[in-house]
Amino acid sequence: MFIRYVEKDVWLKLLTMEDAKPLFALVDSCRAHLRQWLPWVDSTKTVEDSKAFISQGLQKFASSNGFEAGIFYQGQLAGVIGVHYIDRANRKASIGYWLGESFQGKGLMTKACKACIDDLFAEQGVNRVEIRCAAGNQRSRAIPERLGFVMEGTIRDAEWLYDHFVDHVVYGMLAREWKR
Repeated sequence: MFIRYVEKDVWLKLLTMEDAKPLFALVDSCRAHLRQWLPWVDSTKTVEDSKAFISQGLQKFASSNGFEAGIFYQGQLAGVIGVHYIDRANRKASIGYWLGESFQGKGLMTKACKACIDDLFAEQGVNRVEIRCAAGNQRSRAIPERLGFVMEGTIRDAEWLYDHFVDHVVYGMLAREWKR
């Protein structure tokens, strides 16, 4: 298990089974908000679904192929950041994230992403980090833009979101460009 302190009241912690109830409660508290951009919200119906998600994250972590971490703010679970995979052969990784509605506007996600990206470049030895965001999700897109990522293009109809496709904007950062 890991805990990464970002600042006094903000830390990242590998999600474990003890986090299943708070995770489900957070998702449940802001379904309509999350559903706008995330395809898994409707299939997260019980604490058991959150446990299955955590179990997958723990398997990724155990095989050194990513993780799912809770973003904690003042002791409360505020959201999740994850490394979807680490492509060791090509030294690249992809990250994703979401934040509970009531925790937005505090700079938490920018700080969490920065800490995660620092680790990927410095500790994991990757050369490239990619973030994909739905083209219309301005709040999500603001994170890589704020962190200096390069917008590399748009993938049309990249994701089926309940009843329609959304385009994804692809952002990339190279190790040599990253300023810690």
